[in-house]
Amino acid sequence: MNSITQHQPTRQDDAVLRNTLLKLTAAQKILCTVVVAAVALIWYDLLNRLIAFGRGLDYTGLHALGAQIVEFLKHYNPFFWWGVVALCTLIIAYFLYGFIQSTRRWSQARLVSAETLAELLKHLSAPAREVLNWAWQDRRDPMTVGDLQRAHRELRAGRFGKIQLSARHAALLDSETP
Repeated sequence: MNSITQHQPTRQDDAVLRNTLLKLTAAQKILCTVVVAAVALIWYDLLNRLIAFGRGLDYTGLHALGAQIVEFLKHYNPFFWWGVVALCTLIIAYFLYGFIQSTRRWSQARLVSAETLAELLKHLSAPAREVLNWAWQDRRDPMTVGDLQRAHRELRAGRFGKIQLSARHAALLDSETP
C-alpha cells in the first residue's frame, strides 16, 4: 500500500487497473477474436463459392422469355450475387456483434475474487481507491469486473476531482445552514 498520501491518482493507478482488467477479460477477448476469425474465414470461402456459382449459371434455357431478358439476366447476374453476399455479410456481422456484446456482458458480470481485489488494492493510491469505492455502487453484491471497468473509465475521466468538488459542495451547503 502507498504510504504517501497523494492528492491525485497516478499513472501507475491507471496501469495497475488496466493490467488487472486485461487479466480478468483475456479469456473473453481471445474467445471473441477466435470466433470472429473463424467465421470470417468460413464466410470468405462460402462467398467465393457463391460468386463462382453465380458466374456459372447458364441462362440459355430461358430463351423462350426472349433474347432481351436473357441478356438482361446475364448483364445483371454479378450484381445480384454480390448483393446476396452483402446482405449475408450484414446478417453475419449482426449476429457476431450480438455474440460479442453477450460475451462482454458475461465478462462484466463476473465476480472479482477477494485475492485479486486485495492484490489490486496493494498497488492503488488513496485517490484511485476513492474512485473504485465510488464505482462500486451496490454494496449488497460483490464487486464485478464491470465495477473495475467503470472505475478505470472514471479514473481516466477525472472522477476523483469531481468527488472532491462534490464533497466541498456538501461541506459548503452544510456550513451555510441558517
